Amino acid sequence: MIWTINILSLLCAFVGMEFVAWTTHKYLMHGLLWSLHNDHHKKDHGGPFERNDAFFLIFAVPAIILFLYGVRGGIGDVRIWIAVGITLYGMAYFLVHDIFIHQRTKWLRNSDNRYFRAIRRAHKMHHKHLGKEEGECFGMLLVPLEYFKQASSEA
Repeated sequence: MIWTINILSLLCAFVGMEFVAWTTHKYLMHGLLWSLHNDHHKKDHGGPFERNDAFFLIFAVPAIILFLYGVRGGIGDVRIWIAVGITLYGMAYFLVHDIFIHQRTKWLRNSDNRYFRAIRRAHKMHHKHLGKEEGECFGMLLVPLEYFKQASSEA
């Protein structure tokens, strides 16, 4: 029973992070913390890193804290499994956003399927707005249906 709760906690944390990321992106990154995020909306970042990369550390802090406190309770402690869910989401975000969409490395450049085309199109629509206002498509893994329809017509 405990393993069922732990796996469900991991999955809920992973899925929940999409909503945390969407909310944070829309209201903090395009709001109070725009000074950290705005270089991400520019074509030339002046090097391989952006100030926006600081958000990886910010998002990692809750997982680190959960790991630190959860390890005291052993491998069955639900806090460890929530931390794993958050960490897996961070890895997925890095792979999808930085590697696949923005192609910061040469991995995954030739991946082509409907879901990936929809993600790229939605993110492109987000980046067409260079300022912090009038943004759209703030999520990463959940893409509005209209972009799936457009991706289907591209195939």
